[in-house]
Amino acid sequence: MVTISPYGTWASPISSAEAAAVASGPQWAGLHSDQLWWAEGQPTEGGRVALFRGRPGEEPVRVLGAPWNVRNRVHEYGGRPYVVLDGPRVVFTNWDDQRVYLLDLTDGDAEPVPLTPEPGTRHGLRFGDLVAPPGGTAVWCVREEITGPGPTDVRRSLVAIGLDGTIRELKSSHRFMTAPQCSPDGRHMAWIGWNHPDMPWDATELCVAPIHPDGSVGGHRVLAGGRDEAVCQVEWADDGSVYAITDPSGWWNLFRIDLDGTARNVAPIADELGGPLWKLGARWFAPLGDGRHAVLRAGVLALLDENAGTVTDLDLPPLHWLSPLAASGSTIVGIASGPTSHGAVYRVDLNTGECAQVTTPPQGLDDPAWLPVPEARVFTGPDGQRIPAYVYPPTNPDFAAPEGELPPYVVHVHGGPTGRISGTLDNEFTYFTSRGIGVVAVNYGGSTGYGRAFRERLREQWGVVDVEDCAAVASALAAEGSADPDRLAIRGGSAGGWTTAASLTSVKVYRCGAAYYPILDLLGWATGETHDFESQYLQSIVGKLPETEQRYLDRSPSTRVDRLAGPILMLQGLEDEICPPVQCERFAQQLAGTGIEHAHLTFEGEQHGFRKAETVAASLEAELSFYGQVLGFVPVDVPTLELNR
Repeated sequence: MVTISPYGTWASPISSAEAAAVASGPQWAGLHSDQLWWAEGQPTEGGRVALFRGRPGEEPVRVLGAPWNVRNRVHEYGGRPYVVLDGPRVVFTNWDDQRVYLLDLTDGDAEPVPLTPEPGTRHGLRFGDLVAPPGGTAVWCVREEITGPGPTDVRRSLVAIGLDGTIRELKSSHRFMTAPQCSPDGRHMAWIGWNHPDMPWDATELCVAPIHPDGSVGGHRVLAGGRDEAVCQVEWADDGSVYAITDPSGWWNLFRIDLDGTARNVAPIADELGGPLWKLGARWFAPLGDGRHAVLRAGVLALLDENAGTVTDLDLPPLHWLSPLAASGSTIVGIASGPTSHGAVYRVDLNTGECAQVTTPPQGLDDPAWLPVPEARVFTGPDGQRIPAYVYPPTNPDFAAPEGELPPYVVHVHGGPTGRISGTLDNEFTYFTSRGIGVVAVNYGGSTGYGRAFRERLREQWGVVDVEDCAAVASALAAEGSADPDRLAIRGGSAGGWTTAASLTSVKVYRCGAAYYPILDLLGWATGETHDFESQYLQSIVGKLPETEQRYLDRSPSTRVDRLAGPILMLQGLEDEICPPVQCERFAQQLAGTGIEHAHLTFEGEQHGFRKAETVAASLEAELSFYGQVLGFVPVDVPTLELNR
């Protein structure tokens, strides 16, 4: 029997603990010989990342148990943290000390052996984007050396780490670089580099340099990229040419580029075959041989045939695939999720068409009766631009709302802001929708997956276009009668937390907002409060300093506290080097005594993005209680969050 109860008060079997258990799925899938490899977050083990290997139809084997944590801090977001060599042997980075280790799996009793020295200061040396050049005696990667006390006191270089522990610098061409790829004949290496103030989706350079017989590397040449062109991946085609994803046409497409710089788009398409290089080691295409490539067409797994010049989606279940892809012969390996399925490692056999799921997500969120099926929508912004979004309606088979009641809705703002959201199962969304709260996830102007022109709608407009697009979607849902116009909220993390706070201080659409590890003070963030990778990001999406300093002040929520449209909840990790805790601390101090309801929750041991199960669970419960108090319903089975004034 269906119980009639107001939206937001529905009882749900999906607890915060169950939602937290799937907060971090598999990542960094790879293929070596006939085995699949991947890393996977362990929320119930302090959020550490474990390493696994396995085959379809077999139980996965955990290669590295506690206390090993297969992560690194390169660019703070991290780069590929492991590489598999013949043996098998695995070389990996460990979070706690940021050192590189070797584990020889031919010896069942072997323990990891450090290959890099203990840094003089904590995390003073970081390594990431590990790759294996020919020979099996070394690993190539990016090294970060912390050179001073400031967040931008960093030097980066490309290095070779011998399995005997020797370290040799190969090159240092740019402030930021990807790990080098070695040509089949061992005579050249190729990599991608860029400098401040560019971000890797704005302008990068594809570099190639000769490798001399003594192993030294000569001067480099730029084969592609430059102003308003962003190369995001490179792989060798043969000794004299590379494959690269770049976007001179405004779309990330696959090019074949000879060493003399001659370039050919092998399959022109008005669609994205690449993405933003937030983490070093991302791969959106994988060569299969004979001119065929596995590619990600805006998250859809497809086959590119350069001989025919075509890109054809594979006939597979409705899944959204993530970078990186790996392939060998007729086998493709990657991580994918669907509208009602959590992220898992999949293996696709092109000969048989089989798409086998290798990993099984934790139980508890797999009953389809409780899972909202996201509806892909396109809304219209105030400037006439399209705004893609996914609507997750309230879904609970045991409850219905009283006749005539409209549901509260939360606008979810993805991070980045150069990122995107896909219409897949989300544990946090389900936690809310199963209790009678709708969620709409918005790909506002600046999101990736829609070409450079859409991405650059945010140029000097951060805090304007993102705010207006999200407000337009919320208002449209209210106007069509899908959402209660008086019970709209907004939430997001990082850049999404910024848009949450910026929205609450510039438009009157929302009653309240939940800002996870947000940016609140643009000027402080751009002048020494964030890490090197993003330290000049705002020059493109807000404006150059010092010329536009007033714009930074005018748009910052920290200067407009008196304009808050409603209560705000702030949630912050205390080890966050990207959006530092000081920003929320100052904002909470500004709110004290104003009469505006607010809460400021902090979490020890959390960096940028929450990884511990207890943190995720506590955050969800706090957010639900917050919405209930502000939007006028009493949620069941959650502690009451204390709001300050």
